[in-house]
Amino acid sequence: MKKLKTLISLFLTMFKIGLFTFGGGYAMISIIEREIVEKKKWIDGKEYLDIIAIAESTPGPIAINSATYIGSKIAGFFGSVFATLGVVLPSFIIIYVISFFFEAFLALEWVRYAFNGIQVCVVYLILSAGLKMFRQLKTTIFNVVVFIISLGCLVAFSLFSIKFSSIFYILIGGILSLFLYLIAFMIEKKNKLKNKEKGDE
Repeated sequence: MKKLKTLISLFLTMFKIGLFTFGGGYAMISIIEREIVEKKKWIDGKEYLDIIAIAESTPGPIAINSATYIGSKIAGFFGSVFATLGVVLPSFIIIYVISFFFEAFLALEWVRYAFNGIQVCVVYLILSAGLKMFRQLKTTIFNVVVFIISLGCLVAFSLFSIKFSSIFYILIGGILSLFLYLIAFMIEKKNKLKNKEKGDE
């Protein structure tokens, strides 16, 4: 009974997120965090950052990937199913209904004005989520350097109209982190070996 209540609560929470979030997965990041981390307290902020990193690094929309992982974390397999359905269903239903009169829908002047306003809000939601996540990151030299380089590349490539997929930023960041981890691991192993040799003497 308790598990069923959790599944229903999970479904309704994700359904609400899917229903009232405009602008796709990136705009959902801050909304999901507010609902799952701050209100429900199902997971903590650090784990949420890891979820976003995994969801962004794996194929598929970030909102669906993160919802699936959160659902799995909270209530196992059925939790992932309920969370995924919850976040997907609102968009599916609305788009399906709109598809019957899409041309007429877009021709409405008030709809065009509404979309203009929504676009501005989407920029705010994405920026807000990014800044919040940035504040929660551990301030290390590596993180600061990667951030500055990524931001510099992003601005330079945008100014000079150079096509550079965001996937490469993720891959390069992941490779650099892995390389740094391997160096730290090797140094630690070397130090342990030295300490062991000193102990044997």
